[in-house]
Amino acid sequence: MIPKLIIVALLLAIVVSLFSGLAFLLRDSSSSRRTVWALTVRVGLSITLVLFLLLSLHMGWIKPHGLSP
Repeated sequence: MIPKLIIVALLLAIVVSLFSGLAFLLRDSSSSRRTVWALTVRVGLSITLVLFLLLSLHMGWIKPHGLSP
């Protein structure tokens, strides 16, 4: 259950970072670096999520399932 909560938390953090980057893009001047920083955080969170998914699959914490039962 804890790995699934971590996955959901990472997904929510990615969405928050995406929308904060959008807000900074619309609100700040062109010389501001906050948009780049928000998008850099989003990429880092996405990489972390992929690595955590691979680790979880390898350790057996989560199990993949197909479309058919």
